[in-house]
Amino acid sequence: MALLTDELKRWIGREAHYPAHEELGRASIRYFALALDDANPLYVDDAYARQAGYPSLIAPPTLVVETCQYAHRRPDETGYIGHEWHLPVQGCRLIRAGNDYEFFRPVLPDDRISVTWTLEDIAERPSSRGGTQLFVRSVARYRDDKGDLVAINRETIVLQPLEPNA
Repeated sequence: MALLTDELKRWIGREAHYPAHEELGRASIRYFALALDDANPLYVDDAYARQAGYPSLIAPPTLVVETCQYAHRRPDETGYIGHEWHLPVQGCRLIRAGNDYEFFRPVLPDDRISVTWTLEDIAERPSSRGGTQLFVRSVARYRDDKGDLVAINRETIVLQPLEPNA
């Protein structure tokens, strides 16, 4: 039985846009650096960051793709608050198969970063467990309040049947 249905194919090209309603903020940057156990002074010290050529302290690069600044809903039953496609697929586990990041400039505390997710492709491929599984490719484009591209996150998830499909 094929997992990639005509209904799923119609999801390809869909977009979801999440605007930022406030600035990223110094506290978010500091908390993220603490969570990473990264003591880089660029993330907490304005004077140090200015000496290094930045207008102020900057965020660790991956904060822009991990922040919930644009959270649009309450956490789900697992506590997740970020973007999710909620594809109409039953009996599958979701496996995060990888991310490819591209950063164009450091993010600053006063940035308002919005994101637009685009579902680029869904492909059905053989599974090592037998049967097939779905590979879902999405791209998220992060823009500042001037519309300038700050970062891109290319994400792949796998929807793997709990029971091998034939």
